Amino acid sequence: MRNSVIDSIKIVIFSAKINILMPLGPLAILVDKMSGSHGWVFFLSLLGIIPLAERLGYATEQLACFTGPIVGGLLNATFGNITELIISIYALKSGMIRVVQQSLLGSILSNMLLVLGCAFFSGGIVFYEKEQVFDMATASIDSGLLLMAVMGLLFPAVLHSTHTELHFGKSELALSRFSSCIMLVAYASYLAYQLKRQKNQYIPVEESMLPIFYRGETQTEEGSDDEEAPEISMWESIIWLSILTAWVSFLSEYLVNAIEGASASLKIPVAFISVILLPIVGNAAEHAGAVMFAMKDKLDISLGVAIGSSTQIAMFGIPFCVVAGWVMGRPMDLNFQLFETATLFITVLVVAFMVQDGTSNYLKGLMLVLCYLIVAASFFVHIDPSSIADKPPKPSH
Repeated sequence: MRNSVIDSIKIVIFSAKINILMPLGPLAILVDKMSGSHGWVFFLSLLGIIPLAERLGYATEQLACFTGPIVGGLLNATFGNITELIISIYALKSGMIRVVQQSLLGSILSNMLLVLGCAFFSGGIVFYEKEQVFDMATASIDSGLLLMAVMGLLFPAVLHSTHTELHFGKSELALSRFSSCIMLVAYASYLAYQLKRQKNQYIPVEESMLPIFYRGETQTEEGSDDEEAPEISMWESIIWLSILTAWVSFLSEYLVNAIEGASASLKIPVAFISVILLPIVGNAAEHAGAVMFAMKDKLDISLGVAIGSSTQIAMFGIPFCVVAGWVMGRPMDLNFQLFETATLFITVLVVAFMVQDGTSNYLKGLMLVLCYLIVAASFFVHIDPSSIADKPPKPSH
């Protein structure tokens, strides 16, 4: 028993090089207790969460080996965006609704532009003599769902901006809650569709259902199976998932509490922290996975990781937070403001055009990464009217 525990700790904690960042989590808590420097607490907890997010993916993948493809896919779908959702729930609890909205939006943007762009670019460089191909059917379904999510976000924003609400301040929230329930029904239908569809394809459901951290090798068309045997037992996977989720939750509280102080001390807008910095941390592990699979000419998995993750956040993560806010008594709605909604709309259109022909090359990847740089620069100079921390100082007379 003792040897089994030691082996499990060695495999989970000491096998990945990225785990060298793990001590930064406790260090962030120590700095918070001793000095209260929000800038350092934010920076250290941000870095401390990266290896936890990666190990959560690893534990999920190990558990999926024991459950079979269908339950494994559902597990990946559940734990895929757990880091972002935990941060969002803590921010929602603290009444920081704009941080929730912007971090979820940022996660979609970084997955669709940065992660997918880097995957296309790296794959295109490795296989520069040919165009890589992927399944157009899955990409078009995801694009359709993302456009549906844009529709759900667009109407509350337009309703608010045009001041055409039937009951001022209430109609917008009621519409958001209704649309969120519809989006959750659509996402459940999408999962059911994927479960049935995967039976006729060689790609395992874990990949076709868009897991964020999936690391397993796909079964090739010839039928050879490259999947590795699980490294830890089923109960070890469950215990590690519980421990890692609890630690991410604990660290997320310090991260969220330090956001506004860090924004003031580092002179970085809260919008930039929420839309750009937080999602990069949550997506660090799948970013590496998407690039790795693209370099192995397995673009279907890369697309599942990047666009699939965006679909999951847009159709499940955002509506889930609206419903959670409803339960908590927080007025979380789908009005992400016109600037953010327009950014998402244009991003979905750009990516939909890029994937419509089922091929990729390094130029497409480069264009997506450059688009992300434009988005990042836009949020760096954007003043969020709803955020107190972002308000510019009044000119002295």
